[in-house]
Amino acid sequence: MQFHLHTESGSYVMQVTEGYLLHLYWGKKVGTYRGSSPVSLAPRSFAPYTDPAQPGLSLSTLPLEYPSYGNGDYRHPAYQMQLDNGSTVTDLRYAGHRIYPGKKKLDGLPATYVESNQEAQSLDILLQDQVTGLSVLLTYSVFRDFDAIARSVRFENNGAESLRLLRALSASVDFRDDQFDILTFYGSHSNERNINRHPLSMETQVIDSTRGASSHQHDPFFALLRPNTDEEHGDAFGCSLVYSGNFATQIEVDPYHTVRASIGINPFDFSWLLEPGESFQTPEAVMVYSSRGLGGLSHAYHHLYRTRLARGKYRDRPRPVLINNWEATYFKLSEEKLLAIAGEAQKAGIELFVLDDGWFGHRDNDHSSLGDWTVDRRKLPHGMHWLSAHLHEMGLKFGLWFEPEMVSPDSDLYRAHPDWCLHVPDRPRTLGRNQLVLDLSRADVRDYLAQSVSAVLAGADINYVKWDMNRHMTEIGSALLPTGRQRETAHRYMLGLYELMETITAQFPDILFESCSGGGGRFDPGMLYYMPQTWTSDNTDAVSRLKIQYGTSLIYPPSSIGAHVSAVPNHQVGRVTSLVMRGHAAMSGNFGYELDLTRLSEDEKETIRKQVTFYKQIRPLIQFGDFYRIKDPFEGGATAWCFVAPDHSEAIGFYFQVLAEPSPRLQTLKFRGLDPDALYENLATDDAFGGDELMNAGVSVPEEKGDFKSYVWRFRKK
Repeated sequence: MQFHLHTESGSYVMQVTEGYLLHLYWGKKVGTYRGSSPVSLAPRSFAPYTDPAQPGLSLSTLPLEYPSYGNGDYRHPAYQMQLDNGSTVTDLRYAGHRIYPGKKKLDGLPATYVESNQEAQSLDILLQDQVTGLSVLLTYSVFRDFDAIARSVRFENNGAESLRLLRALSASVDFRDDQFDILTFYGSHSNERNINRHPLSMETQVIDSTRGASSHQHDPFFALLRPNTDEEHGDAFGCSLVYSGNFATQIEVDPYHTVRASIGINPFDFSWLLEPGESFQTPEAVMVYSSRGLGGLSHAYHHLYRTRLARGKYRDRPRPVLINNWEATYFKLSEEKLLAIAGEAQKAGIELFVLDDGWFGHRDNDHSSLGDWTVDRRKLPHGMHWLSAHLHEMGLKFGLWFEPEMVSPDSDLYRAHPDWCLHVPDRPRTLGRNQLVLDLSRADVRDYLAQSVSAVLAGADINYVKWDMNRHMTEIGSALLPTGRQRETAHRYMLGLYELMETITAQFPDILFESCSGGGGRFDPGMLYYMPQTWTSDNTDAVSRLKIQYGTSLIYPPSSIGAHVSAVPNHQVGRVTSLVMRGHAAMSGNFGYELDLTRLSEDEKETIRKQVTFYKQIRPLIQFGDFYRIKDPFEGGATAWCFVAPDHSEAIGFYFQVLAEPSPRLQTLKFRGLDPDALYENLATDDAFGGDELMNAGVSVPEEKGDFKSYVWRFRKK
């Protein structure tokens, strides 16, 4: 029996052999797969055989679709189950399948979705272990309009004894060869999503997070690329996990030069008890194959994540230009100062004023008050409702910062409920940023947060919420979970967080929610399901942002990327860049400002007014157009990218030069994605050029002396 999944440009093929589900092919689309390259059953030394009568049938060499461990396959497994007797050997065999229109929701987890059953077709493949009664349901969904496959796994204990799940990955793929580069991200706070690409070698590589969040350090994503793959050409295989907690990606090259690649919840410090009749659902993995290089891979993820992962009122609406007071005032905010900044923002045409940290409790620094979501009348003597109404009268929408998942030891909440944070008995409670993490696996904690946050949101006309999370987990334990379930805490926290965000975002559907975790510490597909944009990094330096935003764009659409102009010298790195370059870098995402407008010169204020006006003109193109990376900031001193309307009617290109060089070479920007047969008018000069000329010959970059230069070209089809 064979299963052949077709996407727009790819094929994914599986087959049942001797009861085992094998992976046959993933790659460029074939009309009908007839097995021109069958699975090799050649005998291998030290290979145990499932059937002595078939000396080539060994699980140690077969390309298995969802492999186990303990009965012949020595490679890392996709799952592992511990039985009541302490053993961990299971044997999954094919037991049936079902094909149906549409796509199911995942219980308690974010996932891609469809708006009608005609948009997708799904396949359920049932695997069973006859000894234990374990059932494993593999689900694959293929989209009509998106070049991707979504897959997940559901475990069900249909036996009479309890089972303990030790490992539960969402996807595993066995490739027939190892001629790949691996591409992943690495970084730290204020230095997120640097690109790491290198050839595979004879080893196992693990990219993971054990921090209780997807993290600044890594991203729940990997890509395998053929060695010659670049932005426009070559085969690229991507896998992205729709999850915001501990994850693991594992790439293993075996002695026969085949590759096993997998992704899912990190098995480190994880287990899940399955009593008879209970089930466990893994997060969703989204797999994309591209024969058009990294650009094709990105476009597939961008289109799917922007329109069938992100949800709500703002999914398809232009996002407002905002001003955030954080770097202008930090904790030293006052009603008078906020209104002064808002007044300048209104004059500049800015649309949204965001009040950041420091408005609640007695929050004069980061040592107190998290968890006490009541307005500090010392700073806002007229209250939140008055401030919101006043800003709306000025023509500005109003936004507010929260950090709901945290608690300060110096807070009324902690004094009343010291057991509500993550902790383990008889151990010190480690502080990060002088705060602890609330235990969101507990219903009483979630209820308190839903009520306290909702009370603030209902008490004023609030249009935007920045949902922050500024420390990772330590002492991961829950006072309410029994001993045998303590290692479930981190995942139960994520399920609780998703439930809380679902509750609040559903209650306030007219609010634009933006996720944040010290910037990009939880920039992942799971968060985009609830909040359609993310604060990309706390580092607002324009030069740093070129790499951060470039790396982020490999998976995430520009509509999800929050980007602000800040003051100079930059508060994170001390660099001084021009207001023009800062504006161009921030315009390449959801545009905003984070500085004290009252301290700027009249010339600077006029520049900002022009930037805001210009961004409003190009906003639909930036937020909903197709994004093309042209020059890589990780490979030289220049960066370039462009945005093109889906109907190819309009395009805008940006070029950034970081440091000046003596006797520089001539530079051009070659557009991508234009209609080669159309004529495009330069809106600044009225000159017209063919789309083929703009893509192949390009436009010349001005020759100017000086560091930190940026340029922009805007074209419209005649």
